[in-house]
Amino acid sequence: MTVTRPEHYRYHNGGKKDALPFTDQEYHDRLAGLHDIMELHGLDAVVLTSMHNVAYYSGFLYCSFGRPYACVVTKTDCVTVSAGIDAGQPWRRSIGDNITFTDWKRDNFWRVVASVTGEGKVIGCEADHLTMERAEKLNAFLKPKRGVDISAATMEQRMRKSPAEIALIKHGANVADVGGYAIRDAVRVGATELEVAMAGRDAMEREIAKRFPDAEYRDTWVWFQSGLNTDGAHNPVTNRALQRGDILSLNCFPMISGYYTALERTLFVGEVDDASLRVWETNIAAHEYGMSLLKPGASCSEVTAKINDFLEERQMLQYRTFGYGHSFGVLSHYYGREAGLELREDIDTVLEPGMVISMEPMLTIADGQPGAGGYREHDILVITEEGGEDITHYPYGPGFNVVG
Repeated sequence: MTVTRPEHYRYHNGGKKDALPFTDQEYHDRLAGLHDIMELHGLDAVVLTSMHNVAYYSGFLYCSFGRPYACVVTKTDCVTVSAGIDAGQPWRRSIGDNITFTDWKRDNFWRVVASVTGEGKVIGCEADHLTMERAEKLNAFLKPKRGVDISAATMEQRMRKSPAEIALIKHGANVADVGGYAIRDAVRVGATELEVAMAGRDAMEREIAKRFPDAEYRDTWVWFQSGLNTDGAHNPVTNRALQRGDILSLNCFPMISGYYTALERTLFVGEVDDASLRVWETNIAAHEYGMSLLKPGASCSEVTAKINDFLEERQMLQYRTFGYGHSFGVLSHYYGREAGLELREDIDTVLEPGMVISMEPMLTIADGQPGAGGYREHDILVITEEGGEDITHYPYGPGFNVVG
């Protein structure tokens, strides 16, 4: 028997009922916003290739493993383009059509994309995500009349959350709190960073399954650090055993359908020395002051400047290592970012109701100095008409977080 080897096919296996994290109307509203961007720039089609934008507009969060993926949006259609290894999952987990490309012949992915967009059209793409190689292939196969980078415009849309997104993010913050309490309960002299991290991760995954029984579960994680390992916010977990007097960093990151939330807290094992307590309390004061500044009308650079002044007055600014907070939504440690909503000196975005942003000052004292270690507190706030609603509820400070 001769086997037909097609360039692509549709494998619509199963149904879409209750598979998406949001209602169909939520995705139609997002696509309507994208159509506004297309009209503004005179685009015939948009080729989205990043995990965050494909997930945001279609609902499908892909796992690339070296393969290209896309969501192609025209004036009438929304089509995800996926690899055969995923079978029917992209169809079930997307709002629109899905086409599977085969690997029988090189560049079948681009042939599928071109079949949806057509040749010689005005194409929107994500210039911050396309590699040089893939940009060349886009031009070779689509032969666009004109190309337009829409990465900034889509980021602007994602920065302003819908009520449904905010509801999901609040669930995520609640789940992070659950992980925080599980970590606190697991802290004891002799326990390893890995053991404590596993307790927090397991608690969060169980809580997500309880709240969202029809979801897909992936990528929830914990960074639990101790001693010298607290000096960086993204330091990986080790197998170091906790000792009395250690500084600890609790970092809980639940992932719900591509939506990332976080809880970060400073703790100490059993006791905290005077030098460490002074640094910790200063960082807590900066944290509380920073949260009071997060309200509509404040710009990211303005908030940053005020916290800088606050720390400089206390001779602590030199120990700050990064920005004071960032947006939340469809993003993760390995994909996605809404860089236009970060609390840094070079970001002038003005806060608006519907935005979601963290306050997370960190001070790092070098090893061998009094109070050595990294101190970080992190709360998530939803910007409302009245100000900032803090949706993080796990306590911070020495009254609760000297444990074990």
